[in-house]
Amino acid sequence: MSAAGELHVVFGSGPVGLSVIETLMAQGKQVRVASRSGARRSLPAAVEVVRGDATDPSDTRRVCAGASHVYNCTNAPDYHRWPEQFPPLQRGVLAGAAGAGAKLVVMENLYMYGPHGGVPMTEATPLRGHGSRSTTRRLLTEELFAAHRAGQVRATSVRASDLFGPHVTESLVGDRFFGPFLAGKRVQLFANPDVLDSMSFVGDVGRAMVMVGARDEALGRPWHAPNAPAVTLRAFVELVKEETGIAPPMSYVPRAVTRVMMPVLGLAVPPMRGLGENLYVFYESYVVDHSAYAAAFGGDATPLREAIRQTVAWARSRSDQATEAVGAAHATTRS
Repeated sequence: MSAAGELHVVFGSGPVGLSVIETLMAQGKQVRVASRSGARRSLPAAVEVVRGDATDPSDTRRVCAGASHVYNCTNAPDYHRWPEQFPPLQRGVLAGAAGAGAKLVVMENLYMYGPHGGVPMTEATPLRGHGSRSTTRRLLTEELFAAHRAGQVRATSVRASDLFGPHVTESLVGDRFFGPFLAGKRVQLFANPDVLDSMSFVGDVGRAMVMVGARDEALGRPWHAPNAPAVTLRAFVELVKEETGIAPPMSYVPRAVTRVMMPVLGLAVPPMRGLGENLYVFYESYVVDHSAYAAAFGGDATPLREAIRQTVAWARSRSDQATEAVGAAHATTRS
């Protein structure tokens, strides 16, 4: 254990998990990361890495032994199979945290709110999500805080909008945006470019999870992660153009066309199946109010230009690494 008697266990090493790990390491905390494979990959040498099945309560209790804080940054592996895959993940990690008497911090998106008329969302916005994914998210957040109220676990959550930033690939402005954009190729987006949208920078989300985990007064309720002021997608694109000096052709697919295309695309791309239930996220104003977090914990979101700068730098370094790997493979083949 660290001098402060804390052991922070992180389930999931995707973009949010990596941000949580980076924040904890910067604070000098002892960190244990659990993944199904137990592979270290690019995690820092100071991080303890263990094999653990987040869906198996007996395994999560083993992984969480001695933990003071547990962070659930897991995600269902198959987007179209949330109803089957997400509940075991949350229940397993909850069991591990409860067994250790640790604080539990859960990463959530905003699907539980459902369509809300475009008004800014607060943590008090009614949970009216419908459809398979939104209903799953709503039921899981209700289950989490019911467990807290029953004294089974000390829990809180951080809710974030569509993510972007280093390591984020699956998002509106993830790989399918920055990949072709930086290559100067046409970028096609299934979204309305002229409605306001709060985008959550992954670094801010990770820092928020660590912050609420550190404060007892954060327990028992959700918190919206800080976001830079909402902008339209068109304005976001212009900022990326200014940062990169690249101006690729852009196309935005209207909602009616997207609705017709989704079932067809779903035949070839399973994650597209049933996406129609969440189209409002990309075609209606989607603004997040994080004033409760700001009042309780202070701290501003990363300015959008800086967040874009960091994202572009990461995307370019990733592209360079891929190019080097291909070149090395060709050289090996020729030798």
